[in-house]
Amino acid sequence: MSKQPIFPRSTVLVLGPNSVQSLVPSTLISQAESLLESHRLDDAYNLADQRRKKLEESLTVDEDEAEELRYVYQRIGFQCFTETLFEDAGKHLFNGEVDPRLLISYYPDLRGALFSADETMDVFAGVVEHMPMEGSVDDIIRNYSPHLAPSTLSAPPTAELRKILGTAAKEMLLGFLKKSRTRRSVARGKDTGSTGDSIDIAIDTVLVKLYAEFEKTKELYAHLATPHDVYLPEVEPVLQKSGQYNALCILYKQRGDDLKQLDVWSKLIEGQWTDDDIKDPLSQMINLLAEKRDRALTQQWGLWLTKLDPESGLKLLMPKDNGKRRERPEEDIALLEQIQDANPAAAAQYLEYLVLQRRSTSRELHMKLALSYVDQVLAYLEEATISKLWRAKASSYASSRNESSFLSYFASTTPDSGHKRARLKTILLLAGSSYYDPQVIRNRLSDQEKILKLELAIIEGKIGNHRAALHILVDDLSDSTSAETYCTLGGEIIPPKTAQSIAVDVGLQDLATTLFGLPPGKSMNGKGPAIPIALARSKSVNEGLKKELLKILLEVYMSVRLPDRASHLLNAQAMNLDVLDVISAVPESWPVNMMTSFLSRSFRRTLHTQQEGKIVKNISAGQNLEVKDRTWDILREEGAIIEEAVDDDDDETDDEGGPQSFDEKVLGEKVAMHVTAHSALAHGTVLDGGTDARLGPASTDSDVEIFR
Repeated sequence: MSKQPIFPRSTVLVLGPNSVQSLVPSTLISQAESLLESHRLDDAYNLADQRRKKLEESLTVDEDEAEELRYVYQRIGFQCFTETLFEDAGKHLFNGEVDPRLLISYYPDLRGALFSADETMDVFAGVVEHMPMEGSVDDIIRNYSPHLAPSTLSAPPTAELRKILGTAAKEMLLGFLKKSRTRRSVARGKDTGSTGDSIDIAIDTVLVKLYAEFEKTKELYAHLATPHDVYLPEVEPVLQKSGQYNALCILYKQRGDDLKQLDVWSKLIEGQWTDDDIKDPLSQMINLLAEKRDRALTQQWGLWLTKLDPESGLKLLMPKDNGKRRERPEEDIALLEQIQDANPAAAAQYLEYLVLQRRSTSRELHMKLALSYVDQVLAYLEEATISKLWRAKASSYASSRNESSFLSYFASTTPDSGHKRARLKTILLLAGSSYYDPQVIRNRLSDQEKILKLELAIIEGKIGNHRAALHILVDDLSDSTSAETYCTLGGEIIPPKTAQSIAVDVGLQDLATTLFGLPPGKSMNGKGPAIPIALARSKSVNEGLKKELLKILLEVYMSVRLPDRASHLLNAQAMNLDVLDVISAVPESWPVNMMTSFLSRSFRRTLHTQQEGKIVKNISAGQNLEVKDRTWDILREEGAIIEEAVDDDDDETDDEGGPQSFDEKVLGEKVAMHVTAHSALAHGTVLDGGTDARLGPASTDSDVEIFR
């Protein structure tokens, strides 16, 4: 069946002498135009609605008739729009399927930079002729407002009227765009996602602006939760102005713009902005940075956060991962200086983290930490009560007979406090680290050297002034236990076990573990895997150094007149002390019975060494005789080897013209003897020094007898 034409058809023709006339029915467009010109808007509405219902009832839709209807609806819609009948205008413009961008263009504050000057759209020519000529809806409202004195702009009634009409115009636009978006979404199908189409961008962007302006927060969140084409630069200032910061964060997250998202959270944390829909922005910031694992980004915001919340800032800057990280002392020091500028207290914690948890071996970092600890102790000593307490502890220890060290006595008898922890941290660091300059620390301690005797002794030991260190321990502190430990450990005052025990009591496990380590297979709490060895510990004690230190300690004991301690040292370390050195150093006034045990043990050890040497010599002689007996027959069978000098001139030359300087037979006998010697060795006969599997070591003299 052929399609009927859109133009009017006539069934009545009137034939005249000079013309043919036709009686045709009026079209929908002509009827609507006539009604609109007569300002009969209601009749025009009804006419268009009747035609629409007729089209909807038909099985097939005539596209030409549908286009006619769209034209009529658009004409009616813009006529209502001109007369500020915004609700009716929105309904008819939607039915007329007008391009949403055309309506948005009358709202400059919502349009923004969505449209360019070169952008065009298709519009019916008849509609363009009757569209409002004003540039904005505000101008339309202003021109339509009644004139009141003194002027339309300043008269209160007209100002209120303009406000009401302006709100109605935007509400109409909001409803129009929502329905247009739904219609386009249905036409595309579900789960289409964003399209990037300019119409969709305009609809979604303006909807966000209107939701924000009317404070329709739930509708805004629902809109952003679905696939959309919001143009972010257009809505950013609107959302910020309206306080919709959560919606802004949603958009940033969808775009993957972490920097702007962090910036919003930072303003919320600082209190510049508030949004009840954003719960705990600090935790969200920390979680995002931890998830991204961007070192530069984490340091940037960690430094910023350190100024406001040092604990949270350091949480970002001090990750607790167990993975190995290449040591970057330059970067660590640069970051430390930045933290120092932001928050000195936080910088001290970060410095401890680098040395004690990251186990940095940077000398500069260790030096900074040592100076920091020493400065804390010196600051505490400026308080008279603390200075007096520490003096009293030293005096009490010196006046009592303690088998424990001064450090153990101080740690066990001093009440738990900040100054106690500060001093113990300083002592453990100075004793356990080998990466700082002891001379600088020595100069820093000089003002309080009368109180900080133990620290001074540790520093003297690090410098290598062993006599000075032992003098301080014995004469100033009366700490013979530490002095003897100093000699045993080769210059170390604090044994690892003592350091670990004290650290557990005062909560300094990290410090002790890093600097002193733990015994193999042990852990700080008795559970879990073994802790790594210490960051920097001395190698096995050199026996020569140990003997030298014991000799110095003996001289110190004698110089300060401590015969009991000297006698105890002689008895305990007799094997490490030379009897001649001891006898020459002992004062003449000493009674012999004080050295009886040392001398008797030394003489017994000397006699034992002599007798052991005789036994070894006789065993070796017996082994030599046995070897001679075993090899006698073998050497006899081999015969003598005779080599005589041969004159080269009389020698016959070989085929190649070279002189023969030795007898080939003699060479063969030598080879045979070498093979026989190996055979004898395989049967347990010692032919070349070494050790017989059954007889033990053979002396060098036997080798000479065999090959003579």
